[in-house]
This record gives sequence, structure tokens and C-alpha cells, in this order.
Amino acid sequence: VQLQASGGGLVKAGGSLRLSCAASGRKIRTYVLGWFRQGPGKEREFVAAISESADRSTYVDSVKGRFTVSRDNDKNMVYLQMDSLKPEDTAVYYCAADWTYYSAMSARIRDNYDYWGQGTLVTVSS
Repeated sequence: VQLQASGGGLVKAGGSLRLSCAASGRKIRTYVLGWFRQGPGKEREFVAAISESADRSTYVDSVKGRFTVSRDNDKNMVYLQMDSLKPEDTAVYYCAADWTYYSAMSARIRDNYDYWGQGTLVTVSS
């Protein structure tokens, strides 16, 4: 599976961005899909994940109520809608795919993911 993230950019605090991740090489309907981010000088951290059938999702506490993860299995796409952005959301955002059954706990673990996109930079100015 190849993943290609896009949609990053520069936005003012309080603004919105929608990240997209296109998958190719295989249908992603059987994969858990996640978003991670890596801020300047920080380790890559979990942001959000969505189950194979999109009936469940989980988020890191710092983005709950502001970010929404979604997917379109027919289009082989996963999305991250980011609203009310804050300067601390500045990071490179990565999409990832996990070939296991969804659980809220395992979806948060970076090492569980088998495939990664190249990342897209989000910069939030104050």
C-alpha cells in the first residue's frame, strides 16, 4: 500500500484545514487508518484513527472536538478535518495504515502501523 498525504499549509490560529490521504496499490477497506504528527523537536505522536468500516474512531485528547477523521473506502481515501487550529498543532502530519482489527488502544500505537505516507506540513500562526 502506498499512501500520499496532502492538504497541509499555513493557516492562522482559529482556522481550518482538511488533510487528505490517497491510498494506492491495494484497497484499504480492511485497514485501520490513522493520522500521526511530528512537531519541531518532538517525537511522532498519535492524532486520530478510524476503524475499517468507519463506525469507530479515536482521538488524542488535545484534538478532541476540533479534529474529525473520516474515510471513503470506495475512493481509497482517508481525511482529517482540522478546525479551531492552534499554534501547537504545527507539525508534519502523516497518514498510516494498519493491517489489524481495530481497537481504540492498538490504533494509538505507532509501531502497529504497516504503511506510512510521506507527510504534509501544517503550520499554524498565532
